[in-house]
Amino acid sequence: MADSGRARKLSDRIQQIVATMLDTRIKDPRLGFVTVTDVRVTGDLQHATVFYTVLGDDEARVDSAAALESARGLIRSEVGKQTGIRLTPTLEFVLDAVPETAAHLEDALRKAAEHDAELARLREGAAYAGEADPYKKPAADDGSSEA
Repeated sequence: MADSGRARKLSDRIQQIVATMLDTRIKDPRLGFVTVTDVRVTGDLQHATVFYTVLGDDEARVDSAAALESARGLIRSEVGKQTGIRLTPTLEFVLDAVPETAAHLEDALRKAAEHDAELARLREGAAYAGEADPYKKPAADDGSSEA
C-alpha cells in the first residue's frame, strides 16, 4: 500500500498531464472546452478517476465524453511515460457535477435571501401582543420600610 502523500502527489501530477494533453495533443473535434477539476487515485495507485467539466450544453458533454473515451489509451500512455512509475494506473473519466451543484446552491441561497427579506418586511409593521416588557419586576419601594 502506498501512503496517502504519494497518492496525492501522483493525482496532482496526473491532473497536470491530462490537462496538458487535452490542451495540446488531443485534436478530436468532438472535444469541447474541457476542464479537469480533480483526480483521485486509489491507495494502491492502480486506478485513477479523472473528474472533468464541460462548458456547453448536453450535446457538448456527450461529445466530449466520447472523445475522452477514445483518447483514454493515448492519455494513459503519456501518464505512464511522464510519471515513471512501474504500473501505470487505469484512467476513468467522470463528468463532475460541480456546475449543477453550484447552481442548486445558488438557487437555495437566493430563495433564503428572498425569505429573509419577506420576514424583514413583516417585522416592520409588527407590534407586541402584550406589554413591551413581559417580565415581572419587583414592586418599587416607596421609602417606608418596616423594621
